[in-house]
Amino acid sequence: MPGRPLWQVAGKRDRDQEREAQHWIETVVGEKFPVGYSYEDCLRDGILLCRLMNRLSPGIVPKINTSGGDYKMMDNINQFQKACIKYGVTDVDLFQTTDLWDRKNIALVTTTIFAVGRACYRHPEFRGPYLGPRPAEENRREFTEEQLRAGEGLIGLQAGSNKGATQAGLNFGATRKILLGK
Repeated sequence: MPGRPLWQVAGKRDRDQEREAQHWIETVVGEKFPVGYSYEDCLRDGILLCRLMNRLSPGIVPKINTSGGDYKMMDNINQFQKACIKYGVTDVDLFQTTDLWDRKNIALVTTTIFAVGRACYRHPEFRGPYLGPRPAEENRREFTEEQLRAGEGLIGLQAGSNKGATQAGLNFGATRKILLGK
């Protein structure tokens, strides 16, 4: 849409979430983001993201490109995304390479980092720190045929009750009068 700032089109950025994600990455990786660079500039070459994944699961990113042209840096982002899937992050939680490389949707990049943080809960070998809330786990229940049949004859309380209800005596507003000959 012409005239609208890119951040309105690509999703609103939450600076608090970005700071929280940055702090988590710095803590896990053991190094600070370079001073004087923005959040997205520090992540743009994919090196920190690959180092993060190798800290969470050693060797999950076999080779991190630390020099070379744009193609090598974009390859780091692709390797990070593949490592995320191996680690247990669903593909719907991943940002596209262009979201970070072209700075099109940094909010989605942060969402992906939070998804990686949530995936850590499912890895007992990881001792923390964690990022974001613990994901819900499946709580499957088994019912016998007898238990299932017992529920068929009941009307749930949410359905309400109509015992003794009639429309007798209900009047709303004035009664209708038909006048002949007017």
